[in-house]
Amino acid sequence: MLTLYDNHLSGNGYKVRLLLSQLEIPFTVIWLDILNGETRTPAFLKLNPNGRIPTLADGDFILPESNAILCYLAENTPYLPAGQQEKARVLQWLFFEQYSHEPNVATVRHWLAHLGRRPDDPQILERQKAGNAALDLMEDHLGSRPYFVGDRYSIADIALYAYTHVAHEGGYRLENRPAIRAWLARVADQPRHIAMVGDCGSPISGSR
Repeated sequence: MLTLYDNHLSGNGYKVRLLLSQLEIPFTVIWLDILNGETRTPAFLKLNPNGRIPTLADGDFILPESNAILCYLAENTPYLPAGQQEKARVLQWLFFEQYSHEPNVATVRHWLAHLGRRPDDPQILERQKAGNAALDLMEDHLGSRPYFVGDRYSIADIALYAYTHVAHEGGYRLENRPAIRAWLARVADQPRHIAMVGDCGSPISGSR
C-alpha cells in the first residue's frame, strides 16, 4: 500500500490526496506537524533530505514534490493526457502553479492564516500583487474553456484548485473572477471529490 507523509493544512498534500481519492487507490497517511519540526527529524530527513511534505512512499520508491507525485500517479489514467502536446500543456500549468501561483497565493495564506502576520505587512502586499497577477491570468484562460487543458479535468486542475479554493484565507478576492469561481464549482463537482480538511475520503487511514 502507498504511504503519504502529509499535513492536514497543506494544499500541496491535498492535491495528492484528492487524486488518490479520485483514482480510488488505497493509501495510508502519516500526518506530520510541520510547525513543530516533524519534517526535520533525522528519520524523516533520511526519507526526504529536503524535509518537506508531501512525500510518497511506494514500497522502496520514495517520491517528494507534489506535482511530481501527481504525474507519477496519473500516468496512464484520464487525469494525464497521453498526447505529447496535451501532456506538455499539463506540465506547463504544473510549472506555473509552483513558480507563479503557489509562492504567492499559498505563501500569503500560510503567513496570514497560520502564522498570524499582519495583512498590511509590506512583504505580504508585494506577494499579493504577484498572486493577483497569477489569478488574473487564470481568469483570462478559463474565460473560454471549462478546464485548464482541453475540455477535460486533469491534474493541471487539481494542482491549481488546491490553493485557489482557499485563496480567500490569503486575502485574495474571487468575487470579480467569475470564470475561476465557475471552474472551482466544476472541480468540486467531480466524482470522489474530497475536502481539504476534515474529509480524507474512504481509501485513507490516518496515523501519527
